Amino acid sequence: MSDSTQTQTVKIAAIQPALRLGAVEENLIRLEGLIRDAVREHSPAIVTVPEAGSSPNVYAKALHGVARPIDGAPMQLYRRLARELGVVVGGGFLARRGSDVYGTYVLAEPDGRTHLHDKDIPTMWEQNYYTGGDDPGRTTLAALDGAPVGIANGWEWARMGTAARLRGQVRLLLGGMCWPSYPTNWRGPFGLWAAREHALQRQHARELPRQMARLIGAPVVMPSHVGPIDFDTPLAPGVPWRTVMVGETQIVERDGTVLARLTAEDGEAHVAATVTLAAPEPVDPLGPMYWIPPLSVSTRAAWTAMNTHGSVKYRAMRALRKHSWQTWPGGDLPDEVGPTDKAEEPQATTA
Repeated sequence: MSDSTQTQTVKIAAIQPALRLGAVEENLIRLEGLIRDAVREHSPAIVTVPEAGSSPNVYAKALHGVARPIDGAPMQLYRRLARELGVVVGGGFLARRGSDVYGTYVLAEPDGRTHLHDKDIPTMWEQNYYTGGDDPGRTTLAALDGAPVGIANGWEWARMGTAARLRGQVRLLLGGMCWPSYPTNWRGPFGLWAAREHALQRQHARELPRQMARLIGAPVVMPSHVGPIDFDTPLAPGVPWRTVMVGETQIVERDGTVLARLTAEDGEAHVAATVTLAAPEPVDPLGPMYWIPPLSVSTRAAWTAMNTHGSVKYRAMRALRKHSWQTWPGGDLPDEVGPTDKAEEPQATTA
């Protein structure tokens, strides 16, 4: 474990990918190329891609087929590249763990150590496809001399409760975001409403990394999805939801200084910056509110309605054994996997 007074610097690369809905194998190939390119260009100690690296998390039938076993292709990709390239690799995917699917983020170290975090609350329509985890989202990285590190997925980044459980506890926050905006194809009164909400979503995404850094007193690295995305409108069959992933991949120091940033207009790319890891020093006080950004009434209403709809449907399908992943043998891995020999790979234990 690192000494509480020790200070170190670390160079981190963050990748902003444009991935295709439901195309897991294609997306993993794309991510591999981007990770290799980022390592060649930046020579970082850590390289990260967003949550849901196997497919964007949106409302579409294709999402029923994107989950993979916890020790399946996405995790093996992150572990293989970490060992081969000699860097910590972070990335997420929908993972079958035991008798459920979770939004899992993986931090893979070069010596085989692997750290897993399951998103605590699936966001809105994501409730249709996976359930929430209960781990605290904290670990230590041997590659950083045992420095304590936090992990957050998606709108975990946007909740004051996440800041509360990490505040003063970690020297770095990693993880990633999958943030689709409101429809850009709607017209009339609904179009005016959607345009307003779209602008708010982009603003929240732009401000959130620096807000979180100041709340927890540690640097943050938030890679995000980017690019156009089309899916279905929840609770409105046949209505298309055409929009964009908002981007805003950022690397931010603990005082909120933005060191590197990619916007939606930058498209698919990667950036890197060197951050300082030291004893955490929160700048801003925790607030009593649930959300860090001031979400609109309509977004909060959609959060409640879609969470309820999705979670009921997920549990019903699970009870009826209608999820395709329920035909697989069950298996799981611990949240902390120890170092392994080069010839070894952890195998999921059968549930």
